[in-house]
Amino acid sequence: MKNENIPADIKSKSLKQARDEINEILNKLESKDVDLSGSLAEYQRLIMLNKHINFLFKAKVKEISSNKKIKKNDKK
Repeated sequence: MKNENIPADIKSKSLKQARDEINEILNKLESKDVDLSGSLAEYQRLIMLNKHINFLFKAKVKEISSNKKIKKNDKK
């Protein structure tokens, strides 16, 4: 998944910041007083935040995997 399509303001967020914003958006979308036209923009931002979180997780998995490989090679 490419991180290029994600806006800079989202790319700069930490995992916790992105998660908190997702929770805020979900609360807005789940409320009874939802503005349908604004909901589309909120939903699209939610998707971008989700992509960013997936990117952060994949990067962390790669980092952990490479650290395990290095440690295995050091033991040999």
